[in-house]
Amino acid sequence: MATDGANGVKEAPEKIYLIWGGEGWVAGHLKELLQQQKQKVSTTTVRMENRESVMAELERVKPTHVLNCAGCTGRPNVDWCEDNKEQVIRSNVIGTLNLTDCCFLRNIHCTVFATGCIYAYDQRHPPGGEGYLEADPANFGGSYYSATKSKVEELMTTYSNCLILRLRMPVSDDLHPRSFVTKISKYNRVVNIPNSNTILHDLLPCAILLASAGDTGIYNFTNPGAISHNEVLTLFKKHVRPHFEWQNFSEEEQSKILKAGRSNCELNSDKLVKRMRDFGVEVKDVHTSYDECFQRMKAAGIK
Repeated sequence: MATDGANGVKEAPEKIYLIWGGEGWVAGHLKELLQQQKQKVSTTTVRMENRESVMAELERVKPTHVLNCAGCTGRPNVDWCEDNKEQVIRSNVIGTLNLTDCCFLRNIHCTVFATGCIYAYDQRHPPGGEGYLEADPANFGGSYYSATKSKVEELMTTYSNCLILRLRMPVSDDLHPRSFVTKISKYNRVVNIPNSNTILHDLLPCAILLASAGDTGIYNFTNPGAISHNEVLTLFKKHVRPHFEWQNFSEEEQSKILKAGRSNCELNSDKLVKRMRDFGVEVKDVHTSYDECFQRMKAAGIK
């Protein structure tokens, strides 16, 4: 055991967190959580693909942990990526790999907030059946966004300093424009397909625990189970907007108005659930988590 040469046990070095994509939605929630925990945290908007700028920022802040929330998802949605492929590559592939590599060279732990939208239901993984495991090969390339994400994830697993968290359809306790609930509540019609979701209130604290512990590899970062669009909106109507109404349409009808395909799948989150129990944390199933999320919205007066 290391000692300080005078008073016995040497204290662990102070953790310093640097959030990349610091003006983003998820980044803002992470910063708030870390500040509440009295952690030392900074944010940055330095472009990930600019190697000299990235190295300079790492030297300036000297973080022990980088939390990468940056990247292109497209505005207003992933259809944007179909017409801006070079920019998507520059950010989601070159940039993500560059930041991970720079952290590796400086012995900095790097957590990447990635996506689970790299799978689609198939015969082995039908709705209501077996969920996709972390080691299952990606099988969805219906959008350019998803295609680049699955390729870069495969490369990132080479890095021994990298933790990859696969989020899906993330939801916050407000009606932020990036929240899945906000999006589907504004659509004229929605498909009704069960999917894995990430309730940020429950899972972002888990991300900090994993990063702080130095975990690496891939985690399906979703609440256990799957929930359909209709189930989500029914709970939304029950707790938040009693007079809300919506209509459904089929995947075939949806495809006629979209430029890119959409991933629909359930991820198996057993690995995350088991690891969180090491910290004394129980990850709530997606139906319970949604119900509590909407109850918090109601209590906050959100309509």
